[in-house]
Amino acid sequence: MPVDTWSEVITPAARHRLEDAADLLGLDPGGRPRLEASFDEVGDELAAAEVLLTGWGCPRITVDVLDAAPKVRAIVHAAGTIKTFVDPAVFERGIEVSSAAAANAIPVAEFTLAAIVLAGKRAFRHREWFRDSGVKRPLPGAPILGTLGTTVGVLGASRIGRLVIARLRSLDVEVLVSDPYLSPAEAAELGARWCDLPTLFSASDIVTVHAPLLPETHGLVSAELLSSMPDGAVLINTARGALVDHAALERECVSGRLDAVLDVTDPEPLPPESPLLRAPNVFITPHLAGAMGNETTRLGEAAVAEIERLAADQPLAHGINRADLGRIA
Repeated sequence: MPVDTWSEVITPAARHRLEDAADLLGLDPGGRPRLEASFDEVGDELAAAEVLLTGWGCPRITVDVLDAAPKVRAIVHAAGTIKTFVDPAVFERGIEVSSAAAANAIPVAEFTLAAIVLAGKRAFRHREWFRDSGVKRPLPGAPILGTLGTTVGVLGASRIGRLVIARLRSLDVEVLVSDPYLSPAEAAELGARWCDLPTLFSASDIVTVHAPLLPETHGLVSAELLSSMPDGAVLINTARGALVDHAALERECVSGRLDAVLDVTDPEPLPPESPLLRAPNVFITPHLAGAMGNETTRLGEAAVAEIERLAADQPLAHGINRADLGRIA
């Protein structure tokens, strides 16, 4: 991983734990990763390596890398998705793969819960109203002022979706969930009611999106689904912008019929002329719901814990099966 990533996710305490569990290879004299080194320069270290510790900015692990690292038995990723850099040959050779996606899910779920509460209060509309009017009272005609009795629809029972459902137990809301891999009984165990996608959108005051971006989920939140949402409903997206038909969302938000909280967009960032950037009922943040700042240390800690398990001949806690690649982010 790049030096900046290493410095961000591996704290001194995590570094000490790593040193207790394994011999660290691939570091410069200052103890930082030598990502800029040529392939030949790290050949001896690759040949000796049993585990690859990766992070944001990791080069693609190709067949050439695997051939140069015949002893590697596991790849531990101190970040979320592994799809961008893990070649299928990794799984074909029986190499175990783990990621810190579960650790990254925590701040996204926290961000989402905060967005749900603020969206229920219409805090974003009211900020604009109060700033422009100076009137200390709710915006006339603003829909839903609070979460009590509202219905929150969770699209996707992913790691993040499940954490959001768990956190919604602290609110007096009804929770719906739609996920093709989840049964009604499993939804009930999570504390939600399973429903199909059209029902989720037509019955929810707030819909929060937590599905992976796959070829079959591109544009999943369609114009039809958006148009079925109740007047004054809110769409929250902290997953991937391309899950949503942005042209349709723009029409619904510019008309004032729907509100939106978007941590991701399509494209990302939006062009400067996009009306969504200026709409008072749309709140956009620059893809910051995931681990940022001190939250990134969770990623390093999760990765170190996996390496400690490997050193103790214990199974990985967050292993990724090849069969799951088609339905995870």
